[in-house]
Amino acid sequence: MTTAIHALAKATLLPAACAGVLACSAAPPPDLAPLFGDVQGTFVLLDLQTGERVVHDAERARTGFIPASTFKIPNTLIALETGVASGAEFFLAWDSVAAPREDWWPDAWARDNTLRTALPASVVWFYQELARRIGAERMHEYLERFGYGNRDISGGIDQFWLTGGLRISAEEQVDFLRRFLLGELGVSEASTSLVKELLVLEETPTYRLSGKTGWAGLGVGDAPDIGWLVGWLERGEDVYVYALNIDIATPADAAARLRITKAVLAELGLLDGE
Repeated sequence: MTTAIHALAKATLLPAACAGVLACSAAPPPDLAPLFGDVQGTFVLLDLQTGERVVHDAERARTGFIPASTFKIPNTLIALETGVASGAEFFLAWDSVAAPREDWWPDAWARDNTLRTALPASVVWFYQELARRIGAERMHEYLERFGYGNRDISGGIDQFWLTGGLRISAEEQVDFLRRFLLGELGVSEASTSLVKELLVLEETPTYRLSGKTGWAGLGVGDAPDIGWLVGWLERGEDVYVYALNIDIATPADAAARLRITKAVLAELGLLDGE
């Protein structure tokens, strides 16, 4: 099915070619500011069919932030490609001494996990162990190959995406996911298929929404809190890649990541027929 994406007020739409309903529509662009409310953030959407791009707050969309748990997407691919993780049922036991439970941990973290459970539940200690087993040399090699953000793994092999030097912008997140979905990262089809399977958030008769959240600054003292949701939406043969990041001022703002994303997609006519 073909679905139009409209340009946003206070947004940039690229390219200008009239390749579909989006570019040719004479309808006034919707104003997305009410969907964000008091939350400060950016949203980027790429139509893989036409190459058209919607950007809300273009300056912030080009600004790099710590990826936090959105880095679990490339981390999973690298673990699979290097053989550190053997597949979805790859198992790690929780070591409560090496990774003691924090008050803010969800229950899913304080137990043994497999790759199948750890990625959807965003289990940090599990992915820190994967990163240690991958090692700095191989990790940096893959980030260079992927062109992932600033490729900076300073700050420790198990911390660089949480409190270290790695930064990525919303625009770069979309570009990474575009290349992932188009098979341009140089990873196997098996690794790609498994990661896609584990990132499905919800599915209806008209669409499948996939994505990964991230919360930079969570449990890190006075660090600024930045919330991420990155992923893609499939409607039949049509695919739209998106990236959202917002300032998290209160814990309630964390829930706004999915709420705002779905509200934007609905405003653009992409979640109709739910």
